[in-house]
Amino acid sequence: MTAVAAAPVAAPRSRVSIRVPAVFSSLAVALVVLAVVSAGSGQLSIPPDQVLGAFARAWNDAVRALGVGFLSVAPGAAMEHVNGEATLWLIRLPRILMAVLVGATLATAGVVMQGVFRNPLAEPGVIGISSGAAVGASASIVFGLGFLGPLTLPALAFAGGLAATVIVYVSARSDGRTEVVTLVLTGIAVNAVGGAAIALFTYLGSTQQREQIVFWQLGSLNGTRWDDLAVVAPLAVVGIAVCLFFAGSLDLLALGERQAEHLGVRVERLRVVAIVVIALLTCAAVAFCGIIGFVGLVVPHLMRMVLGPGHRLLLPASALGGAVLLLAADLAARTAVSGSELPIGMLTALIGGPFFFWLLRRTRRRSGGWG
Repeated sequence: MTAVAAAPVAAPRSRVSIRVPAVFSSLAVALVVLAVVSAGSGQLSIPPDQVLGAFARAWNDAVRALGVGFLSVAPGAAMEHVNGEATLWLIRLPRILMAVLVGATLATAGVVMQGVFRNPLAEPGVIGISSGAAVGASASIVFGLGFLGPLTLPALAFAGGLAATVIVYVSARSDGRTEVVTLVLTGIAVNAVGGAAIALFTYLGSTQQREQIVFWQLGSLNGTRWDDLAVVAPLAVVGIAVCLFFAGSLDLLALGERQAEHLGVRVERLRVVAIVVIALLTCAAVAFCGIIGFVGLVVPHLMRMVLGPGHRLLLPASALGGAVLLLAADLAARTAVSGSELPIGMLTALIGGPFFFWLLRRTRRRSGGWG
């Protein structure tokens, strides 16, 4: 006789109803506070009241242009430094928005990947997306390609990530189905080949090119422009919206593939769409910012521990949590060492590495071993 796993005990409804708005409100407040602090932090310090004043003036200009001036707010404090407005709008605000978008996309991709694979240790880098993107970026750097101007490197990184995804998916597909174990194993192989290709490009490149490859792999939001946001934002918004659309199917898939199919979920189509969306979100994130790991692993688990496994809450909460985490990491990267900037990918790895070890031990202890 086979044992039936006990269903998780649901938390009291009153406790859950209080917890959900508390979590979302806390994340929203943390995101706003971090955005204001980040906007004012750097070599040119801008007090928070002047940052809020600049935002208020921009809001008032926008509502007047739309003919709804009655929505205007108090103008707030004036900017004292002559370069304050330019620093805020041209340098810091694009970087802040990019951190929010990249953090949200990576965390959302992590939630979807864990749901589709039904594996708590899944992360977008597992199937070789980040490695393929790094190969494309390295090729652009070493061969000095510039056919798209400043967008050449991000475009080739995006193409490399998509190519790696296609290779992994085609290799894992058999008899009209995608085997999850084969998908993960193929991803490991693609990561190994990608690492070898990156090492080859690093060997072939000049000293300056080697430094650029290494710096890109470490991840950074430095130099983000409004043009970069115009490329990333549509992909991020559409991708996250699609993920929210099949949240219910991911909940049913957690019951098992056969049970989900009996309940009307087309598992194979869901898996294909999810892999495509994960690839688009991850490629969009790493193309401009380099490899930023562990966000898609750490944030979903933290949100799952607080809100439970339901994807209708888990997906938007993870998107908010990812934005908060990456914005905080970027702030630390810019301010931890005076006069220099730490790679943001290094900071997320320092956070995510120990968390991953803890998660491995926790998963192994709960399952009674891997055998």
